[in-house]
Amino acid sequence: MSTAEHDRLADSDDSRAAWRHWGPYVSARQWGTVREDYSADGNAWEHLPFDHAHLRAYRWGEDGLAGLCDVDGFLNLGLALWNGRDDRLKERLFGLTNPQGNHGEDVKEYWWALEGTPTHSYASWLYRYPQAAFPYEELVRVNGERGVADEEYELADTQVLDEDRFFDVQVTHAKASPSDICVEITATNHGPDPAALHLVPQLWFRNTWSWGLDERRPRLWAGDPREGYDVAIVGEHHELGRVRLSGSAGPGAEGAQARLLFCDNETNVAALYGEGAVREGTTAYPKDAINRAVVHGHADATNPDQEGTKAALWWAFEQVAPGASVTVRLRLTDLDGEPSPAAGFEDVLAARRRECDAFYAAVIPAGTSEEDTLIARRAFAGLQWGKQLYLYDLRRWIEGDPAQPPPPPQRHTRQSGRNTRWRHVNLAEVISMPDEWEYPWFATWDLAFHCVALAHVDPFFAKWQLLLMCREWVMHPNGQLAAYEWNFSDVNPPVHPWAAWQVYSIDGGRDRDFLQRIVLKMLLNFPWWVNRKDSEGSNVFEGGFLGMDNVGLFDRSEALPGGQRLEQADATAWMGMFCLKMLRMSAELAREDDAWDEVSTKFLVHFLAIAEALDDFGTHHTSLWDAEDEFFHDVLVADDGTAHRMPVRSMVGLLPLTGISIVPNWVATELPDLTDFFQGWTERRPELADALIHTNHRGYALRTLSLISRDQWQALLAPLLDEGEFLGPHGIRSLSAAHRDGVEVAIAGHHLSLRYVPGESDSGMFGGNSNWRGPVWLPVNALLLDALRIYGRGAGAGVEVEYPTGSGRRMGMEQVAHQVEERLVSLFRPGPDGRRPSTPRHHPTGPLWDAHPTFSEYFHGDDGRGLGASHQTGWTALVAHFICAPDGIPNR
Repeated sequence: MSTAEHDRLADSDDSRAAWRHWGPYVSARQWGTVREDYSADGNAWEHLPFDHAHLRAYRWGEDGLAGLCDVDGFLNLGLALWNGRDDRLKERLFGLTNPQGNHGEDVKEYWWALEGTPTHSYASWLYRYPQAAFPYEELVRVNGERGVADEEYELADTQVLDEDRFFDVQVTHAKASPSDICVEITATNHGPDPAALHLVPQLWFRNTWSWGLDERRPRLWAGDPREGYDVAIVGEHHELGRVRLSGSAGPGAEGAQARLLFCDNETNVAALYGEGAVREGTTAYPKDAINRAVVHGHADATNPDQEGTKAALWWAFEQVAPGASVTVRLRLTDLDGEPSPAAGFEDVLAARRRECDAFYAAVIPAGTSEEDTLIARRAFAGLQWGKQLYLYDLRRWIEGDPAQPPPPPQRHTRQSGRNTRWRHVNLAEVISMPDEWEYPWFATWDLAFHCVALAHVDPFFAKWQLLLMCREWVMHPNGQLAAYEWNFSDVNPPVHPWAAWQVYSIDGGRDRDFLQRIVLKMLLNFPWWVNRKDSEGSNVFEGGFLGMDNVGLFDRSEALPGGQRLEQADATAWMGMFCLKMLRMSAELAREDDAWDEVSTKFLVHFLAIAEALDDFGTHHTSLWDAEDEFFHDVLVADDGTAHRMPVRSMVGLLPLTGISIVPNWVATELPDLTDFFQGWTERRPELADALIHTNHRGYALRTLSLISRDQWQALLAPLLDEGEFLGPHGIRSLSAAHRDGVEVAIAGHHLSLRYVPGESDSGMFGGNSNWRGPVWLPVNALLLDALRIYGRGAGAGVEVEYPTGSGRRMGMEQVAHQVEERLVSLFRPGPDGRRPSTPRHHPTGPLWDAHPTFSEYFHGDDGRGLGASHQTGWTALVAHFICAPDGIPNR
């Protein structure tokens, strides 16, 4: 491919490449994160709540609206707004904390990522700002009065958006060069009456000087604007050098003049802790000074000398007419770099917009409908805006900073401290986040799915992200991958090898250096699973919750009473898939390096052992397969070896389908060690013959390795494709709808139950904000689709099955996969009334709303509406993968 953006990417095969230096890396939420929590009890939500965010300097990052920063996060540019009625500047997105929400934490705002190129040469973001006072207290109070059986109370429910009484504020970034960035902010009044609006873009340095580690202070001051601009702020930083932010009024705001306001990005000690806490050297112009000057009219709040470490350009528009727009323009330039091109502001925006269009025209297959193209571009845009700078030095965080009070001793103990086993973690990287607001921290298995979609637009970044999770400053010395910030020691499903193979193949199957590096790292991770999560050495695994939080009758990450253990069908399936992907990747490497041939054989041996154990493990010869129910179930094993099968039909029992791989024909001639083992094994261990399925199709001999037998595969397809069980109108459900009336089990005197819940969770497990008891989740759907296609090209070639079950209509497996994929993509397409099924219930309808697809965490199992985190263009961006690779990746 050859477009201007592809050319920039070709010169950006380094995480710190010039075109990647600036991007939308500012977090959407820094308050309420583990990184900022220095409490004794680990209550991150209360230690730094939303109401402190405008008063306290953050330690490990920043947050803002449409934030832009350098790759180190030293200098940040973000938007603040005021409608003349709010009690504070709108500087950051508001939402409920986990304890406040009746379904867990929940952002209460509306915004969309509109555009984004991988080098951030062009990006656009839209925010919907009410003209009435933002109802902070009402949202907290009403949600606090609701229970898990009630729907969440949303911003639109407060009626502040009725009659379209809001401003649409669009922020566009366009780079004239790597160090010359044009920013346009346009606000449009959609309401029926004139309304006031203050545009207050802010520039600030991250506070690196208050912690006793580096006393060097950067500085901002009023400077001379460049030609064509009205005002300017000049900054100097010991690492960045000198920068200038110039500003001027644009279309619709002609003649408007900006005031410059300056303060320091430091905590307002007096407001938080009282005047008695103020010490010598405390700034007189703390972080919230701009807020006090604009909102409360405190003219003396900001520094009259017009200098500091935080500054703002304040445009006040007392009346914006209905339907009218006002625009302001900013230009951020590096004064120490090469001279910027002479191109004008509008020329830069127009050129980068054209290049963005050309880039996606090359990425998205020709013939893709206009609507699907929009969906894919919005998903890719969300991935670009979801990249955030993640700073976290665990040792420093646990031990505290020299200039700050020491953290409470509870933080140091394994019993009460968080992540104390992970002191080696020291991250200062741009990482793809699951969700901009609700999950502004990486989760390893989420990130693996992000990378599959990212590989279509930025293969380097996708590969770098997968490798980053395996580097020695992230991966534990024992080989475990970090799960997520709240508990790095929790267990995420081992999908890294699957994602790595997908990324390698999407990128053309040519980067053998990446393949070798990821396989070497997974050779460190695999033994951790074998040694830590197979307690009996039975090749049946007990992984814990494994991402699917409340899918079971009880919390699978907690210890079970009486020394019982849970042998998990999904953990065992994940490990079977792990083995097959490692076998496939090492076989690929063995084509050019014979040493990898023996590694392939190693993983074949592991795979066969797991396949055998799935049907027969332990002294009581227990099976995870229920021959009567024709489904896989978790099994609870007591100390004496007796086993009790959990009679739940969930995604857990479908995942064994994913343990499948086609053995390439070239293995027979190019990999002698693996080939000899194949031959010897079939002679010596005929009882394992079910794991190797031979097929002849159209004159071709096919060999397929499968974790489960052909009969089990076909038996599982019946509930999988049954609309009364797993097949929903918009994808595969996480729990069978056959459990609508519930299922009950008595365990050790306890009566446990669950039922199919297509929407928000009615369980308090995992904070109440996750639900695998019915909704559709794109990541596991992607795994199942991949498995269906592999089966259709291998063991199931030429086989037709009933789709949907009971319909009498029959088709091949690849066609089935395509049909299910169409159901998933249909989530985001407009329905007959213009509304997209995936649109959350609380979004109003109409042209201003229906134009924008939303990418929720998961989707209602019956009607498809978006649920959970509302901006999860992390793994939900897989819809772009479905659109760009409608037949799956090539079977290499």
